[in-house]
Amino acid sequence: MEQLQPVILVIDDSAVAREVILDALRQAQLDVTLLAAANGEEALALLERQRVDLVLCDLEMPGIDGLGLLDRLSASELWREIPVIILTGHETSEEKIRGLERGACDYVTKPFDAGELIARVNVQLKIKSLQDRLRESNRRLEQLSRTDPLTGLANRRHFLEVLQEAFTAATGEGTPLALVMLDIDHFKRLNDTRGHQAGDTVLAKIGDLLLEGDGFAARYGGEEFAIVLMERSLGEAVRVAEQLRQQIEELTFDGGLADLKLTASFGVAAIPHREVETLTQLIREADDALYRAKHGGRNRVVAAAAS
Repeated sequence: MEQLQPVILVIDDSAVAREVILDALRQAQLDVTLLAAANGEEALALLERQRVDLVLCDLEMPGIDGLGLLDRLSASELWREIPVIILTGHETSEEKIRGLERGACDYVTKPFDAGELIARVNVQLKIKSLQDRLRESNRRLEQLSRTDPLTGLANRRHFLEVLQEAFTAATGEGTPLALVMLDIDHFKRLNDTRGHQAGDTVLAKIGDLLLEGDGFAARYGGEEFAIVLMERSLGEAVRVAEQLRQQIEELTFDGGLADLKLTASFGVAAIPHREVETLTQLIREADDALYRAKHGGRNRVVAAAAS
């Protein structure tokens, strides 16, 4: 993940106080971008258009005060992860506790010691950086858990999740939904005669084609792929499948696969259909149509019987 320069937002209604804080941060020669706002309203407007990694906020301000700003940040999915150091002139712990309970991560009492302020800022920036990297790692792990690494398509598990959601929505709303299943013809022969690396090249090429095409596509297993087409009738899905069949037939390869002529067989099913009441039945209809396509000569599109 690209490391961006941290952005610190200083919020204080006193221009003198803001400049003292900004000057302390400048003198520390931190590798950061500094922003300033005179009140909560200005701060929220800045947050709307600017990424911020740390907020230094006075508690007592006209309009939206420090506690009000903390509430706004905590309520926002975009902003709730931004650490906030509250600045307060109160020596008592009551105000500090109120700020910490509303979402602040630390506090500094004014007038502050510059060294203490910089130390607390550095701690929060390090924590924010670690949390950002952890969230990015989790996001990538989640993506990997849903994606077939060879083709870049959804894997079977994720596809079935999406298909179930689409099927439930379509049956509930009475809208059409189509499922296309396709299988690369003679793929085992390709692997046996040209090697698994050649087979991987073919699978990746099919993946690229499906990523650019209609619907939500997945590598369903081995050399089999599947596509869900929302709000498409059986006839519309057949036309999509036929176009894809022709595109696969026209694919060209480089190097040792330059002479390869690739074809695929397709099975298409859709709802509404009098024989289909469950997702399992829809998948079976598409799979049966694919079986008929392969045993009927391959390189063709076969649709399930219309209702």
